[in-house]
Amino acid sequence: MSLSLTRVFTSPGPHPNGLQATTEGLWILDQENNKVSGHAYQDGTLLKMFDTDSDRGSGITDSGTHIWLSSTYSCETLKIDRSTGETIKRHATPGAKKTGAHGLEWKDGELWMSSPPDAMIYRMDPDTWTVIHSFPAPGDRCHGIAWENGKLWCVETNHRAVFLLDPETGDHLDRIDVEGPEPHGFTMWQGEFWIGDANNGDIYRGTRR
Repeated sequence: MSLSLTRVFTSPGPHPNGLQATTEGLWILDQENNKVSGHAYQDGTLLKMFDTDSDRGSGITDSGTHIWLSSTYSCETLKIDRSTGETIKRHATPGAKKTGAHGLEWKDGELWMSSPPDAMIYRMDPDTWTVIHSFPAPGDRCHGIAWENGKLWCVETNHRAVFLLDPETGDHLDRIDVEGPEPHGFTMWQGEFWIGDANNGDIYRGTRR
């Protein structure tokens, strides 16, 4: 399987590092200016933008009531107001060393995260902030993650690939190489991949073939 990529727009921030698809549009967290922006899928039209307390943020997800961010350089995971960006709660990120988690994904009331420092995927209880389950991530530079049909896709930036994982065992079920952009932020919307290249600021839509 391969991926046909189309550049859709350039992010308003210099280093878009986290992506999250929602019914409202595509959320982007920029790693340099730490702003969250919302965009239309069709052409990237800017719908909203606000500042956050994230420090070199790398991951973003939406629980439906709040937004969660990976504040990578402070080794924290932030729960923020989805309208204003105000920080509601801070948590120490599991697996953090000099930096913390990258990709985040919300599913069934639980928070999943990819952690490059220890190359692990974590499933977290967001209320007690305890690890429910964990398993090794593909490679050593895991990034954006997204769900599809009960399986977890995970970007591995150094390999320029997206891996399909069994969320119970961590087994690799599939791999799709990404030709062109260096994949960082990653999400899925209506069966298509959305990939952010934090180096050039471009946002791509990917169709499998």
